[in-house]
Amino acid sequence: PPPPPPPRLSRNSNRFDTPTPLIRLGDSSMEEEDAEPAPRNWLTSWLPAWCPTSAAHLREVEARMLQVLTTRFQTRYVHLPSSHRIWTLFAGPEPEAAGETGETGERDGEPDWERTPTPLVLVHGFAGGLGLWVQNLQPLSCRRPLLAFDLLGFGRSSRPPFPTEPGAAEEQFVRSIEEWRERLGLPSMILLGHSLGGYLAAGYCIQYPHRVRHLILVDPWGFPERPLEQTEIGKPPLWVKAVAAVLGRFNFLAVLRAAGPWGPSLVQRFRPDLKRKYAEIFQDDSIVEYVYHCNAQTPSGETAFKVLSEAFGWAKRPMLGRIHLIPKEVPITMIYGSRSWIDSSSGEQVKNLRPDSYVKTVSIEGASHHVYADRPQEFNELVSEICDSISESPLPSKPHVPLTPETAPPSPSPSPSPPPPPLPLPTTVELEAK
Repeated sequence: PPPPPPPRLSRNSNRFDTPTPLIRLGDSSMEEEDAEPAPRNWLTSWLPAWCPTSAAHLREVEARMLQVLTTRFQTRYVHLPSSHRIWTLFAGPEPEAAGETGETGERDGEPDWERTPTPLVLVHGFAGGLGLWVQNLQPLSCRRPLLAFDLLGFGRSSRPPFPTEPGAAEEQFVRSIEEWRERLGLPSMILLGHSLGGYLAAGYCIQYPHRVRHLILVDPWGFPERPLEQTEIGKPPLWVKAVAAVLGRFNFLAVLRAAGPWGPSLVQRFRPDLKRKYAEIFQDDSIVEYVYHCNAQTPSGETAFKVLSEAFGWAKRPMLGRIHLIPKEVPITMIYGSRSWIDSSSGEQVKNLRPDSYVKTVSIEGASHHVYADRPQEFNELVSEICDSISESPLPSKPHVPLTPETAPPSPSPSPSPPPPPLPLPTTVELEAK
């Protein structure tokens, strides 16, 4: 039998809490082994020797971060039919198992999600992982099951190669989310995505709307169209364009890996806000180490994001041109930070593109791009309110029909988006202080 999970120290007392396994997925193993390494070439094979990182480092710092949780949870891999694995965290009320009751009094089947409130699923953004939700996991799992996972190509999930065509790369992300849902047997979910995760959550909802009871988009990336011409005010200086032309040949976080042993200090220098966001629960460098180890390893999802984006982070396939494909029955809430670099006017444009559907836009005062970390209490209360409003009536079963140019309805014309201010760093990295 596998060894019992290690004890966890409650930050509110001196007692140790032992986490209770939450869900059995047909295997009693805790599956603590790390995901298979990404395919390597001559350029990436030197990374382990140059960068002070490894899958073991990431596993250790994530476990240290999750120790602050005082409610039961479980982390494990979910195996996909594609042979990839998705690192997943489960928290909240435990769903009853289906099947016959055995001698131990427990049922021997898969979890029966129909007997629990609709699960909340959290999808992180670019360069992140499930550990960044640490301030939200406990409050949001009080009254319903919560699942958070590392996107394919990020964190502790598999890091496969992605297609070099934007539509195909997005489809691989979306397909992995659907395979993950099928593997768990989730009939439906409240889907919440942040930044890149919001873009992918919207893309998933276009293809599988009957699986989503409410779509929550938190400071979503990739919605507005790229302006055809930039004004003089919004046009970046020539030196910025020259640097962008050179760096555009590389992945966004290549400098982090090129820095080798200086990489961790580079994160500290360019993201001093990270420690402030989590200062209430971490007095050490845990959060900085976590972000570093998530991104210092062989890039995969990062490479896919480069395929999806262009010119300072605009999406090659903007979501505003496709958001009307989500059926009007699916409610959407868009949450923005009042100090974020993301253009919040996209929320109003979504309203205009979906006149007969529920679309609500909320701005959290004082929050920047990482709304969930800047104002965790306000964010948790708002998301909990949305979740509590969800109807638990059964959803109609609808087969998945892939969208094609022939079957897709025409797109309404969104109003033009104002150009964003010039960004000297990749737009997926937010700098609050220098």
